[in-house]
Amino acid sequence: MHESLSKLSINTTTATNSGDLGIQMELVSEEEMASIEAALAAATPSPLSSSATPATRSPSQFQSKGKSIQPITSPPSKAKRKLSFCAESDIEDLGSLRSAQKRSRVVETSFFHRFRSKTGLYVSDVTSTEWCEQQKEFVLLYQEPKSTQAMRTGMARHAILEGEVVQKVEVRVRSVEDVWAVRLMNFIIRANQLLFEGLTRELPLIGFVEGVWMVGKIDEVRISVTETDTNAILVETKTRMTKTPPAEPQQRNGRLQLMCYKYLWDNLVADNFPSTQFFNFFSLNPYYILSEEITKNSTKSGFPTKTLDDVVRYFRHTCCMLPPAHDLLLLRYEFQKDNAVLGEEHFPYDSDWVQSEIRSCLEFWMGEREGRCTPEGWKCRFCQFADICPTQTKPVDGTPS
Repeated sequence: MHESLSKLSINTTTATNSGDLGIQMELVSEEEMASIEAALAAATPSPLSSSATPATRSPSQFQSKGKSIQPITSPPSKAKRKLSFCAESDIEDLGSLRSAQKRSRVVETSFFHRFRSKTGLYVSDVTSTEWCEQQKEFVLLYQEPKSTQAMRTGMARHAILEGEVVQKVEVRVRSVEDVWAVRLMNFIIRANQLLFEGLTRELPLIGFVEGVWMVGKIDEVRISVTETDTNAILVETKTRMTKTPPAEPQQRNGRLQLMCYKYLWDNLVADNFPSTQFFNFFSLNPYYILSEEITKNSTKSGFPTKTLDDVVRYFRHTCCMLPPAHDLLLLRYEFQKDNAVLGEEHFPYDSDWVQSEIRSCLEFWMGEREGRCTPEGWKCRFCQFADICPTQTKPVDGTPS
């Protein structure tokens, strides 16, 4: 059986042994799981707690909506932690993949079936669809957008922020079950770092919402160690090439991203994780014996495991220990040139709006209607598919930066 080496760096390469798979994948993007299906093995991070102290935050320069969230104090330094847990029994299956009352069927020609049936829907799929459904359709059918210098700079910045609080290790995987075990272990380890130290970053999420599996990764999660309000504070950091505030459509897209994370988070905290569906949807064997490296790392981290089902049980137990996410979410903006904080926006969670956006997104992904072009015509000026788009909106003046 082939094995590959999961090595924690921005770009992960497999081991050089002759029997290893020659696969390279990027860890920063939420699309990291997309190449797993083709290779039957891939690289994902397996962090340990570190002794780093979070960076100092600058005062907010944006006008907040609602009361401000007070910054947390620096968490205590801890090089390593060993945490003990009690495994929890599975609950009954929560239903079919999509309720017949909500969706008639998933046709084989739908974008979800063609591109996300083995990975689940990414949170970035929701935000990119909200930006422009027609552009997303072109991206799926033709090509991914080219990586720009601004994108590469932003990815490098997020890797630095992650490295401030996460120690990186290598884990050898040999199957899709191993890959998912490591992914869930990442959540368990970082969630416990959050509970004990008050801060974690790049926390992977997977949840069953609106009838589909959705995955994402939160930039930062905090829990105040000084305030009486102990709900988790979800933070998204955006880097900008200019010192100007982002346009309203960009802010709206960022708000949607964070609201999707809160929606996933609160579902997990409420133990809305149908284990049987998880195994069935991703074609996983719950009783698969995990690789020796994975079982050794899980034991060192305080939750000894043998099978994927063991990891899922610890995962669900950890979710039940976490508090709900704060109803005020935080968007941070940094200047790429010197990482100076341009401002912070606190905004309230709108459950009706985010569920409406996800449902509208799913209509497109499930093939229930054709993609629509954005009504904000200025976006077309920056779209690489503008010349071939049959529904291009007429550009308007006053293009946001």
